[in-house]
Amino acid sequence: MKILVTGGAGYIGSFMVRHLLDNNHSVVVADSLEKGYEDAIDSRAEFKKGDLRDLGFVSSLFRYRFDGVIHFAAYISMGESMENPFKYFDNNISASLNVVEEMLRAGQNNFIFSSTAGVYGNPTKIPIPEDHQKSPENPYGESKLMVEKILSWYGKTKGLNSVCLRYFNAAGAAADGSLGERHTPESHIIPNIMKSLLRQEEFTLFGTDYQTPDGTCIRDYIHVLDLVAAHVLALEKLQKDPGTYQYNVGTGKGYSNKEVLEAVEKVSGQKVQVQYSKRRPGDADQLIADVTKISTALGFSPKYSDLETIVKTAWEWHKKQ
Repeated sequence: MKILVTGGAGYIGSFMVRHLLDNNHSVVVADSLEKGYEDAIDSRAEFKKGDLRDLGFVSSLFRYRFDGVIHFAAYISMGESMENPFKYFDNNISASLNVVEEMLRAGQNNFIFSSTAGVYGNPTKIPIPEDHQKSPENPYGESKLMVEKILSWYGKTKGLNSVCLRYFNAAGAAADGSLGERHTPESHIIPNIMKSLLRQEEFTLFGTDYQTPDGTCIRDYIHVLDLVAAHVLALEKLQKDPGTYQYNVGTGKGYSNKEVLEAVEKVSGQKVQVQYSKRRPGDADQLIADVTKISTALGFSPKYSDLETIVKTAWEWHKKQ
């Protein structure tokens, strides 16, 4: 297959590109490099630099004939989206619309969308099923939900085939440390703990008064290798059974922040110096995926998403940075 990967210079996108190429697919990467890294793009892929808000650039991409589009390109910081909602609505929605419009104009179909568990907001049911009420707590989550709604309407009105994959907490790296997580600024707990260790700085843990067994919030972590495998299953689903679908991508198991800290200490053999701070606004007690639907419909079964594997692979990456 020939696949367009937008945001292919980013964390998850770069793993997606490598996975596709390793399985003998042809890949074109589109990325502005505003947040991504050119050295993360596999040299076997064809790279097109540009902004997906530029309709001319997007139109030029569809001179190729793609079997599918996997759309990662987006801003992802929940906190920043509260400070600058325009940035998130402008980029995350406009870019997605441009890609969908030009794709259909070129007579192409099969769109895989990088969505988020943030569409649910603070859940009333754990684990969270796909039909849970949608009430995002920030413009980032709202922008993703808006694109999900757009894709649903395009399915009804234009025959667009799409799968929205609602990620829980993507984590981990390549086992050999050759590819991993880089964000500027970094807001995810595992890389931040590791950076604190490597820099011999204190790590700030937000919130110890959650309604959980140890007082810290609980999250469902999915290894990036398992996450990208889910995208291939989603694309195969559209090829066999066209339509509009939404799936959670997680493990159905959660780990607390304290459990994550302990896992990093065990793997690194070092003690983390922790500074405790009050919880961040909008953080839920628990976010755990109900994975019944993706397991049943796509046969998805994570292979690398136990906490020890996630932490070991991430540590190998961060030690080399």
